[in-house]
Amino acid sequence: MKNHLTITGVIAAALSATTPAIPAQAQDMPGEYQQVLRALGKQGDYKANVLKINIPRNDLKVTVDGVATPTPFGFGGWLAMTKGDGGHEVMMGDLVLLEDEVNPVMSALLDNGLEVTALHNHFFFDEPRMFYMHVMGHGPAADLARKAKPAVDLIGHAPRRRPVAAGQASLQPGKIDAAKIAKIVGHEGEQNGAVYKITIGRDDLKMREMGAVINARMGLNTWAAFVGSDESAAVAGDVAMLEPEVTPVLKALRKNGLDVVAIHHHMIGSRPVVIFLHYWGKGPAEKLAAGFRAALDATRAAH
Repeated sequence: MKNHLTITGVIAAALSATTPAIPAQAQDMPGEYQQVLRALGKQGDYKANVLKINIPRNDLKVTVDGVATPTPFGFGGWLAMTKGDGGHEVMMGDLVLLEDEVNPVMSALLDNGLEVTALHNHFFFDEPRMFYMHVMGHGPAADLARKAKPAVDLIGHAPRRRPVAAGQASLQPGKIDAAKIAKIVGHEGEQNGAVYKITIGRDDLKMREMGAVINARMGLNTWAAFVGSDESAAVAGDVAMLEPEVTPVLKALRKNGLDVVAIHHHMIGSRPVVIFLHYWGKGPAEKLAAGFRAALDATRAAH
């Protein structure tokens, strides 16, 4: 985010650890957003005043440390738009890219007037190797769609210098007791195929960009995705943290046997500074859920 943009301060009171997540309700999609989806040739939905454009990597078969990982586990790229001051749109997004796609997509974004605000990994030992590029833009919805389209069209179609490696999976998707995980974490999630994902917004930060509320659907959230079975599962996710929360969260994850994969920002010039941490773990589903709950609790205990 640009320095001249105003972002409000932090409300000290944190969300209750036992409050179930309330899914955003679908709204009638404005015509300009329907045109965005048509222009990009993508599907999406409109909830909580945010258009979410889905850019999943269904073209890839990814394994992470021997685990077969379906697309919803962490390979669903996206763009999101919401209205700011003056009726202009604020667009943020996270594009999921192969190594050979990173620089062509980055050039397409920059050449068309969009910003690249972060580039990083989410996993270790992933085959093929995946990278995540955060993007941002402001302006009319149709203009943002026009600027994003060249980059979006490259995803899955950029020239490759080497063949995509397919890893051997030792852990396949199975059936996980989602209700038990939700009870441990203190938040309900959503089932998407073999993946159970819990997403928790950081609405306590009251963040705004150009007057627009930056909510969970715009990327300001903490999440955990589970795949496998009750006895043998994997978890991956992201924790959105204020600076004082980083060390307590790191300690909580490591104490519970979860691996820290990456620590980085997603936004430029934002106040307060929000740091995002990606983690990974394998083991019984209940143990993994307890580790995520410990990290979640650490974001509240730091205040």
